[in-house]
Amino acid sequence: MERVRPREEWIRTLPQAVVASCVLLLDPDGRILLLRYAEDRPMAGTWWLPGGMLDHGEDPPTAARRELYEETGIVLDQPLRFLGYDHRADVKGTGPAIDFFFHGGTLATGQTIRRSPEHNQDGLFSLPELETTPLSAHLPTLTALHTAARCGTVVCLREGRPL
Repeated sequence: MERVRPREEWIRTLPQAVVASCVLLLDPDGRILLLRYAEDRPMAGTWWLPGGMLDHGEDPPTAARRELYEETGIVLDQPLRFLGYDHRADVKGTGPAIDFFFHGGTLATGQTIRRSPEHNQDGLFSLPELETTPLSAHLPTLTALHTAARCGTVVCLREGRPL
């Protein structure tokens, strides 16, 4: 007869995944706010959405708001809208990651961005401009998220591409 493992022991045998949350903000022209990672960061020179890993016990929307504030100084006065998720099986040899994406609405014209030391530049990008922009992840991810934000839909991604 096989012994039943205690739950705590069984949980330790399950695969572990990094969980992160990102915020998509658009300007009135539909351009996406991106931040460029500073030279002393692992993804140096590449651009991506404001966001990052969840703190212990934190839920994805709370992490998204916290990361947005830490990385841009922006405090949203409206609820975040869930845009979708991306499951990546192995991110740069570090294992699986699940990224949650939220739409934070439209940036006010002239919105000031107060970057954290993690980033050295911010910018607003149209989808065509992103084709020649070095990104931290997949362009189809941003394209799908942009469409979901504009159409009010949700997108499920695997390896940065819609399922």
